[in-house]
Parts: sequence; structure tokens; C-alpha cells
Amino acid sequence: MSMDTSLKSGAGMGRHRNVLTRAERVAFLAGKGEFSMQDGDPVGLRKVGNRKIVAAKKKKKGEGEEAA
Repeated sequence: MSMDTSLKSGAGMGRHRNVLTRAERVAFLAGKGEFSMQDGDPVGLRKVGNRKIVAAKKKKKGEGEEAA
């Protein structure tokens, strides 16, 4: 039986993740000034959005004329 593509290791670990680890959330919130490293409790942190924004590709001038 073959292995599912989502279970393969290697390059799969380099893709974008929407979920941050606790350490990443602490660092992100501390950078924004919303978490204190001395007084803050790292348990029960609020969710932090980590969205990847991709700009849309522009169409070439010749593509629109050929399709019509």
C-alpha cells in the first residue's frame, strides 16, 4: 500500500502553518507589547492569526486576446 502524500516528511515541514506554537505566540505578543515576559502567564494565551498573503499574478497582455 502506498503512503498518503500528507504523511511524507521533508519538504512538507517547510510549508506555511496557520497555527503557531506557544513559544511563537509569546514572542509575537511580546513584540506587540501585549504580553509581559516577567508577569505574564503563557498558559491560556489568546489566538494569534498567522495568515499568508499572496499577491495575485498579473495576466500577460496576449493571454486575454487569445481566449476571446
